[in-house]
Amino acid sequence: MTVEQSGSLVRALRVLEAVSALGDGVTAKAVARRLGCSLPTAYRTLGTLVEEGYLVRLHAVRGYGLGYKVAELHRGLVGQVRPEPRVRAAVHAVHTEAGAAAYLAVLRDAVVVVAHVDLCAEHPSRLGLRVGEPAPPHATALGRALLADMEPAVLTGIVGTGGLPAFTPRTVAHRAGLDRELHRVRSSGTAIAVEEFHRGVAEIAVACGPAAVGVAVPRAEFTARRAELERAVRAGAAALSP
Repeated sequence: MTVEQSGSLVRALRVLEAVSALGDGVTAKAVARRLGCSLPTAYRTLGTLVEEGYLVRLHAVRGYGLGYKVAELHRGLVGQVRPEPRVRAAVHAVHTEAGAAAYLAVLRDAVVVVAHVDLCAEHPSRLGLRVGEPAPPHATALGRALLADMEPAVLTGIVGTGGLPAFTPRTVAHRAGLDRELHRVRSSGTAIAVEEFHRGVAEIAVACGPAAVGVAVPRAEFTARRAELERAVRAGAAALSP
């Protein structure tokens, strides 16, 4: 691949990200401004992405939107991380026992990814994460459960050595604080995150081999039911362990 081809590929990806962020009906001028490129370059890239099915031209609003091949890519990712029926059944048991939405996360290369969510109308998702989406490893119990078992060099490769994104005022947003939390996880066997990813939401998770299973509930409910939730998650992790 030539330098020019590489630049065109990166530009196409940035255009996709821009259209996703700006929403249906975004114009070529808006894309050009966001990317800092010329208007003809934006039109050429948009046209190529429309031809390939990754964008659509929305004539009613005189702009562009994401195309349906993007959905195909997402379905492919969901299929690749989807666990086998036995694992899904174990996560469902955690949901039933805990009376809360249950999550399974796996480490995919260097990213903590949600592999399965078991929920219902009575117990909706509290984390706002869907299958195939990355979970912030430092700010979620699922992520911490997986980080706690890592070698120092691997851990540093994932979270670095300095500052970390803060999602709420309670997020542990520095490596030193995260190291202290991971020490607690190793000592207790459970990972806990209270209002660190979303305000008003508390999580508890346990690692089970290369995965982690956990639940998320309103903070007040977590305070009242912590022991019950921990039992359900530990039982699920035991059922999922190799």
